[in-house]
Amino acid sequence: MSLVVIGTVAFDAIETPFGKTDKIVGGAATYASLAASYFYQKVKIVGVVGDDFHNEDIADFKKHGIDVEGLQIKEGEKSFFWAGKYHNDMNSRDTLITELNVLADFDPIIPESYQDCQYLLLGNLTPQIQQTTINRLRNRPKLIVLDTMNFWMDVAMDDLLQTIKMVDVLTINDAESRQLSGEYSLVKAANKILKMGPKYLIIKKGEHGALLFHEDLIFSAPALPLAEVFDPTGAGDTFAGGFIGYLAKVGTVNFANMKNAIIYGSALASFCVEKFGTEKIKNLTDKEVADRVQQFVNLSSFIIEQ
Repeated sequence: MSLVVIGTVAFDAIETPFGKTDKIVGGAATYASLAASYFYQKVKIVGVVGDDFHNEDIADFKKHGIDVEGLQIKEGEKSFFWAGKYHNDMNSRDTLITELNVLADFDPIIPESYQDCQYLLLGNLTPQIQQTTINRLRNRPKLIVLDTMNFWMDVAMDDLLQTIKMVDVLTINDAESRQLSGEYSLVKAANKILKMGPKYLIIKKGEHGALLFHEDLIFSAPALPLAEVFDPTGAGDTFAGGFIGYLAKVGTVNFANMKNAIIYGSALASFCVEKFGTEKIKNLTDKEVADRVQQFVNLSSFIIEQ
């Protein structure tokens, strides 16, 4: 039984108040699959790159045991490229360059060896591609997690709403939840969004943690205060990968395990922002991950004296 991650595999060029990079490997599927691999051993990636994506770039996936059979390599074409500049608060950014390249006509091919998929993470792509991926799996996975963004709400809302009906978990940020629902209160927003189809909703709040909603249950996860945040690119994708990776590891989907999964996903995301690109999350040890999770536990652990 496998965990399949579909999304962008790309090159990024990033500038923050702490420095800048030339082209480095990025993309939603890259961050998510690396994060998931710390918890689950059968991660399989679906994506597309050009022939400018070299063997050494693919080697990082293989080092983590990630199956790359579903990663298409288009000869004579270039990989998706994004360049952005973050503002001083690190919560907002300007897109400087977007070159779709191979992503412009991406058709997700699901290899036969991926048909044992039990856990599916739909990284940020067009809602139509996300639907196609679900439909090309012969059996519905035990758990489907959808990550999306405000751009698709602006340009493809009908398709996005159809995709939301097909999934179990939706993960978006607070601004996106308000846009999708038309409600400012996150509790009211969650109630509306859960009626759109997903059983669970995760609202990411950046440096203020995350909220999990399911029926009448709510869980609030803290964010880890960090001395330095170098690059927030990919943090949400890393969170989603850690989240579904943990659930695949424990094998049982319920609210209690979802709460734990949010902490594990948050722990991986907190590592991601400490270096540029995937530099930090490529080389973590099990002890580092366990220690970071314990830091999250300590943040919200308390005893009330009677």
